[in-house]
Amino acid sequence: MRKKLIALALSLVLALGLTACGGSGSGDGKTIKVGATPAPHAEILEEVQDILAKDGYTLEIVEYDDYVTPNTSLEDGSLDANYFQHITYMNEFNAEHGTHLVSAAGIHYEPFGLYAGRTASLEELADGAQIAVPNDGTNEARALLLLEQEGLIQLKEGVGLSATKSDIAENPHNYDIVELEARLLPTTLSDVDVAVINGNYAIDAGLKVSDAIAVEANDGAAAEAYVNVLAVKEGNESSEAIQALVNALQSDEIRAFIQETYDGAVVPLF
Repeated sequence: MRKKLIALALSLVLALGLTACGGSGSGDGKTIKVGATPAPHAEILEEVQDILAKDGYTLEIVEYDDYVTPNTSLEDGSLDANYFQHITYMNEFNAEHGTHLVSAAGIHYEPFGLYAGRTASLEELADGAQIAVPNDGTNEARALLLLEQEGLIQLKEGVGLSATKSDIAENPHNYDIVELEARLLPTTLSDVDVAVINGNYAIDAGLKVSDAIAVEANDGAAAEAYVNVLAVKEGNESSEAIQALVNALQSDEIRAFIQETYDGAVVPLF
């Protein structure tokens, strides 16, 4: 009887040990669970599925419509990776939330666009016109920098990617800067004069960067600061499964898909 009890205890210890070593996400080693926003990230990942299948991997895509949950889910181990954010947002998220996320690879860049709502062009903007911008951290700063690029406002010197509405030094036409959740900007476009919209939400709403009345300058610095990354929890970036996913995302097939599908709204950086 005692031997049976010892054997049972050893079996339980072994089972617990195997469970603890299962890793994040799927835990089977051949299924990679990745969180993504719908467009373009989930669309790109769908093209990756067949490429990964050739290497024996199954890609499970979990779609999110916000910028917080895919990071908290990656941190708590519910996901193996996520693909939705740029490097600057990820670094600031880590600093604010105490998470431990790192970039496994840079994939693409999405130029911000300023889109017409009630007003068709910058020249027609009236004093006091409403300009909508994302209300989250670096995306708001990025939007304000685009407005400064176009001469609509002037920011305090040196604020850069930390700029907020309170850092507007000059607003000669008293534009009303309306801060909204990024995902709501396309749906509220008709209620404001113009809006600065994140690339993924613009694509999802059927907006084309070629139709934007102003586009973020693609001068290298912006691409570096806002490169969209495949994020993983620190320590997993060199795993065999993640490296297989990186290779698939940075393949010639995916480069061609991005260039042919998004008409400049998504720019591959590999």
